[in-house]
Amino acid sequence: MAEVYASNNFILGGKVKIFEQEFANYIGVKHCIGVGNGLDAIKISLKALGLGPGDEVLVPANTYIATLLAVSEVGAVPILVEPESNTLLMDPLKIEEKITCKTKAIIPVHLYGLSCDMDKINGIAERHNLFVIEDNAQAIGADYNGKKTGSMGQINAHSFYPTKNLGAIGDGGAITTNDPVLAQKVSMLRNYGSEIKYQNDVLGYNSRLDEIQAAILSVKLNYLDAWNDERVVLALAYRKKLGVIKGISFLEKPISIAHKHVYHLYVIRVKERERLMAYLLAQGIATAIHYPIPPCRQKAYEGVFDVGAYPITDAACSDILSLPLYQGMRLEDVGLVSDAIAEFYKQ
Repeated sequence: MAEVYASNNFILGGKVKIFEQEFANYIGVKHCIGVGNGLDAIKISLKALGLGPGDEVLVPANTYIATLLAVSEVGAVPILVEPESNTLLMDPLKIEEKITCKTKAIIPVHLYGLSCDMDKINGIAERHNLFVIEDNAQAIGADYNGKKTGSMGQINAHSFYPTKNLGAIGDGGAITTNDPVLAQKVSMLRNYGSEIKYQNDVLGYNSRLDEIQAAILSVKLNYLDAWNDERVVLALAYRKKLGVIKGISFLEKPISIAHKHVYHLYVIRVKERERLMAYLLAQGIATAIHYPIPPCRQKAYEGVFDVGAYPITDAACSDILSLPLYQGMRLEDVGLVSDAIAEFYKQ
């Protein structure tokens, strides 16, 4: 941070370039372009692909609303795909039934730190000539069959919101791709549609990763794998302690798929959720719901979707619960939370 202050170069300077190269190397792609936030990362990716009014984009029914907002902001139409009940990730078996002559892209969201089944999704995309844009906001560092999430689509979006596994001290995001043409388009779009100052070739945006955020992210990137390993240890401890309690079920991937879950969130499904949350809070244990209201039921999309058409998503929103999990958390804390949950169900 001191180096950034001393340089007096606060926008698209050396620290951003350094971090972009480091992050591209980490993800395993040729190009990384830093942008203002995760929503802009999806929006600019869609714009770089040429998507706009009349185009349909398949998105998970169970996701944060930002995924849909990006599609809407470029004038395209979000089409919701229900999740797998065992993982709450986009279900590949339900994708093809949503494809029409207007479908142009799929946005799989690697929710809670776990990768979607990218082999199946990419296979569907290839058969139907569709783009794939990974929403990797919650799974930076996760693996799928030996590849990092954020490296398997034509273009991919990342978020560095402070609570993410790789978090800045404010907003930040990035776009990764192996396509040099897309990389050039994104670089222009994030900076007013300009490559040369005061020469604007396309209608662009003001969405640039700050120098200070890039400097901080460069340091934190060195610790990311260790921090993710720490999350895995905590998650396994939760699974062992909570696995004997009736009334709790877990979001788990079939062991036939080689993957590394990085547990951005530790989410379980529970009975009597609101009572359990109140019980835990009374003991100083905060929990959360990611997410309590699905996008199809948000007022912003009122009248757009058939709200009764997504029963798996609705069921998840009624019983999912995120437990405390963060870098620096101790195994004793996992025990404290687990014991409190066990006592609740015992009562």
